Amino acid sequence: MEVTSNQIKQGTVTGCRAGGLRLTGVLRPLLSLALLGSLAIGPVRAQGLNEYQVKAAFLYNFAKFIEWPADAFGSNSDPLIIGVIGDDPFGGALNQTISGKSISGRPLVVRHLRWGQDLRACHILYISSSEGRRIPQIIQSVKGGSVLTIGDTDHFNQQGGIINFILEANKVRFEINVRGAEHARLRISSKLLALSRNR
Repeated sequence: MEVTSNQIKQGTVTGCRAGGLRLTGVLRPLLSLALLGSLAIGPVRAQGLNEYQVKAAFLYNFAKFIEWPADAFGSNSDPLIIGVIGDDPFGGALNQTISGKSISGRPLVVRHLRWGQDLRACHILYISSSEGRRIPQIIQSVKGGSVLTIGDTDHFNQQGGIINFILEANKVRFEINVRGAEHARLRISSKLLALSRNR
């Protein structure tokens, strides 16, 4: 299988093995280039990465193209916190993806959370499918804060979530709830919006 610049441009990466997606070991730079609009990329030979390794790479890249209001941070050196609530499907892939990285001078930190904790302390909150029945309450609990909520369950955006991952014929895609982002006072780059499924 090969990953082409056209697939990257469309915000999709295709897999051909049963049981998971197959992507390249250079997925992160490809996604970064795609989101930056630098699409002069030739075919790349694929190596095995699973669905949640791909989604971890997307989470990291999403953070580069979202602007949080100044009051979302206590100081200029505060970390950008990525929270995961519910069962962690990433299996260490998210920690590995962001290890040693920073965005706008802010180090990235992953926190694993449970219902009842202060979810508004996060800047990005990935809501695991194990929390599917509690999504409306979780979304309600972060209202008034500037939290980018991300999930991969049916009707996530309709319940107030901001970015929802979708698998279509083994392609990882995403859709963006622009109104939800505006309510959270998040500014989403037009480059990221252009890659969303519902553009």
